Amino acid sequence: MSEKINQQQIGAFLDALASKAPTPGGGSVAALSGAMAAGLVSMVCALTIGKKQFADIEEEVRGIYNQSEQLRQELLDLAQADIEVFERLSAAYKLPKTTEADAASRKAAIQTVTRQAADVPLRTARAASALLPLCASLATRCGRLVVSDVGVAALLARSTVQSALLNVEINLAALDDHLYVHEVRARIEDLTIGLAEETLGVTEIVRGRINQ
Repeated sequence: MSEKINQQQIGAFLDALASKAPTPGGGSVAALSGAMAAGLVSMVCALTIGKKQFADIEEEVRGIYNQSEQLRQELLDLAQADIEVFERLSAAYKLPKTTEADAASRKAAIQTVTRQAADVPLRTARAASALLPLCASLATRCGRLVVSDVGVAALLARSTVQSALLNVEINLAALDDHLYVHEVRARIEDLTIGLAEETLGVTEIVRGRINQ
């Protein structure tokens, strides 16, 4: 698609997603899911800020809001970056391989862009994981009527991490740089350790407050 994601209407984006076009794909969807999670966190903060009953936590909630908005923009940018890096990778695969020199140049280009294609969803997963502490903090402080939105944000954030890391894995499988692959797998492990427990902690708080 020629239009950037932030310029598209949601219907147009979904039509493109459902078409035979290779982009947008799973990486962009993962990043957009994370951006929506961040948007929910921002919404709950916006509904909390300025209310008398939350005056004692307003400064903290403003801090959460600022962080969630930064993450929302970052994740939106990553959704677009995923499309752009896929297009560069497709172009690399179409490079000529008639001669040995051509083939070597093509292989080097593919390896370079594949590494970039692994980096984008890795950044997506890292940004989404940063939302979970914000959800945990907000879940105990926000109004009860919006606490379910915090739970949805946490579940979306976890899904974003898991989905983005699948896109990392498929690109790592095509890389010859074993040291880089090892380093990235270590980062993946760091991102997934405690992820389920952290999400469960938020949803338990949310359900507890729903059922008060």
